[in-house]
Amino acid sequence: MAKVVADITVSLDGFVTGPEPGLELGLGVGGEPLHEWALQPDAVDRAVLEEAVDATGVLIMGRRLFEVIDQPAGWNDEMGYGAGLAAQPPVLVVTRTPPEKVRLADRMTFVVDGIASAVAKGIAVAEERDVVIMGGGETIRRAIDAGVVDELRLHIAPVLLGGGTPLFDGAAPRRLRQIHVRVSGRATHATYRLD
Repeated sequence: MAKVVADITVSLDGFVTGPEPGLELGLGVGGEPLHEWALQPDAVDRAVLEEAVDATGVLIMGRRLFEVIDQPAGWNDEMGYGAGLAAQPPVLVVTRTPPEKVRLADRMTFVVDGIASAVAKGIAVAEERDVVIMGGGETIRRAIDAGVVDELRLHIAPVLLGGGTPLFDGAAPRRLRQIHVRVSGRATHATYRLD
C-alpha cells in the first residue's frame, strides 16, 4: 500500500519561505538558501533526492505552490520535482477553484474537495509508490491535522529567515517518532513517523 509522506524544506526558525513570497519570489525575500541542498547537492543530498524521486508515485500540492511552479519561470524540462532530476510524476493540486489556463496541463489534476480527497485519489494513482505532499506549508499542516500523513520528511536548512510562511503555525499538538536522519553540508534530512 502507498505511504503518504509530507516532504518540505524548513529553516531553523520554522519557515518554509522567507517574507513576502509571491509568483516572482516563490521562496520569498531571502528564501533561496532553503533549496541550496537540492540545487547544489553534495553526495548525501543527491542520494536523498534520488531516493525520494524514485519512490514517488504522485505529488500533492496546494494552489499557491502550483501558481509558482506553473508560471513560465517555474518547472520545465530541466528543473522540476527533484530539482535538476526534473521528474514528472502526476500532480494533484488542492484548490477550491481550478484555474482557467494551465501551462503544465499534462501533469496537473485539480482536486476541489479537500486534502483528504486528494490523498485518497493519490493513493489510487500511486499504487505501491509514495504519495508525496510537497507543500506549501498550509497544505502540509492541513494534511497532518486531517490525519492522512504517515511520515513527515523535513529538510532543515541552516538558515534563520526571521519571517515568512511558518510550517507549524496553528498546528495541533502531537508527538512524532524520529526514524531517520542524514546530515549534509547544506541540510539535515530528518524523517518522522506520525503515530
